[in-house]
Amino acid sequence: MAVRLGRMEENDRQRLVERIHESGRQLVLSVTGGGSGAIPALLAVPGASASVLEATVPYAAAALERWLGGSVDQFCSERTARAMAMAAFERARQLSDIEPLSMRGIGATASLATTRPKLGPHRVHVAWQAAEATVALSCELVKGLRSRGDEEEIAAALVLAAAAEACGVDVDLAALVDPAIAANVQRREQRAPAVWTEMLLGRRNSVAIYGSGSAADVASAPAILFPGAFNPLHEGHEQMAKLAAEKVGAPVTFELSITNVDKPPLDFLEIADRLEELVAKPVLMTRAATFAEKATLAPGCVFVVGIDTLARIGDVRYYRGDEAPRDAAIETIGKHGCRFLVFGRTIDGRFENMADVELPSALRQLCDDVPESEFRADVSSTELRSN
Repeated sequence: MAVRLGRMEENDRQRLVERIHESGRQLVLSVTGGGSGAIPALLAVPGASASVLEATVPYAAAALERWLGGSVDQFCSERTARAMAMAAFERARQLSDIEPLSMRGIGATASLATTRPKLGPHRVHVAWQAAEATVALSCELVKGLRSRGDEEEIAAALVLAAAAEACGVDVDLAALVDPAIAANVQRREQRAPAVWTEMLLGRRNSVAIYGSGSAADVASAPAILFPGAFNPLHEGHEQMAKLAAEKVGAPVTFELSITNVDKPPLDFLEIADRLEELVAKPVLMTRAATFAEKATLAPGCVFVVGIDTLARIGDVRYYRGDEAPRDAAIETIGKHGCRFLVFGRTIDGRFENMADVELPSALRQLCDDVPESEFRADVSSTELRSN
């Protein structure tokens, strides 16, 4: 039985999927909340094994968090769709040995009509990830205008359109969905400079980013390195950087790692957004997910950290409960001549600094504490995002 999908005629839709299969690209798809109809639409057409490596539907919250390697700020958002697409791209790299430039990750998350009223709008976010680009498509649907089935058709059509575009196949979105919906689709795209692609593929470990946005090889290790997500940059970060520069007597370089221990790498739209937060500041963009790796890239530097970050470095829970890799990481940091300048912060309503946290003695010896009398900023990026 033919898979119904959107307004496109069956023969035209089949030819569109055939062209995806013939494109020479290989895909992994991850879809949650709606749009999963695109998966059988792709698999129902002969030749799917040439393009579809895997398709997954992490529908439960726990399943999605496992797919992404951690908690999610908002389950239905453009950012989550992009993270899903990046996770799918990385999964494609695990499953296939073809050139990474021919791999694609597709991610989609939707909030559609259901058996209970929803406070927010009905919406669909779809993204595709390649080694040289991140593209996101978002569409808000009029609540109460369509049935769940009709909204599913729209979501599936948008996923199929993203897959086609990712494979270099021309697609008329208005032919897949209602022209009015097609006109309402918001698109964001970030093409990657060559060095960003090299970073994503692991062919480069770091790059210096200057205020103009230009990138260059790292000339020398920074004296002070301030690692963080800076999502967003806030007044507390600015105060920490200012105090660190005064105490050490050197300029501060902000470090943005595109990799995380368990989560997928930052996509190119996310990188561009984070760098926009850091505009006009010296930035070192790296693939260093751990402080041991950061120390190797920036020997002799002083790390600017909050007490919560320092506590994680010394907590065996972040080393699968094993003290040996924790102690080895601390030893590596020390051998590279690195130290920590530690700032207190409010955690669960209580301001904490080094005196309030249990730390391995080897780690504590590498630290200098900034007293509360010199710094206190009760603000966090997480709170700012939630607000």
